[in-house]
Amino acid sequence: MVSSSGRTCSRYTGQAVRAVPIRVITVGKKRAEGVRLLVDEYKTKLKPYCSFDDSLVRSNPRNALDVRAQVEDEEVAMMKLIGPDDWVVVLDERGRDVDSEQMAELLGDAGNSGASRISFCIGGAYGHGREVRKRANVTIRLSSMVLNHQIALVVLMEQLYRAWTILKGQNYHH
Repeated sequence: MVSSSGRTCSRYTGQAVRAVPIRVITVGKKRAEGVRLLVDEYKTKLKPYCSFDDSLVRSNPRNALDVRAQVEDEEVAMMKLIGPDDWVVVLDERGRDVDSEQMAELLGDAGNSGASRISFCIGGAYGHGREVRKRANVTIRLSSMVLNHQIALVVLMEQLYRAWTILKGQNYHH
């Protein structure tokens, strides 16, 4: 949608959107220092808009040699972090493309759905298991390229912040 000033905006811009807590669940190992710094910066930026929780699921917790077993172990840990009333967004390279305004609408839709929390799920090296995929309310991609889980996390954090500024009609997004 384009406003009268020519700015692109969401259908929710300027409307009340329920600030649903956000949890980002990422499969991976210890984060690089630069990634931790950027994630912390965006956590601070998100505070005025919503509560935020960041959970790291250890990749391949049993050091399985079989890829299927690895994905299943990661899936079990991820599913334990997803609540029954969560609105689940799976990030996957085969998901649908969304632009920043659509991400804002996704947050608005989730906020108006009655969900207790939005859980964004970033899979490990071999992706998500079947149960996580089935649990998803929506599956999106951040890029048509495959992204390392740490890069995907940083891109997601920036897009969450951008989405909230769109929803609030603030001057971050052009």
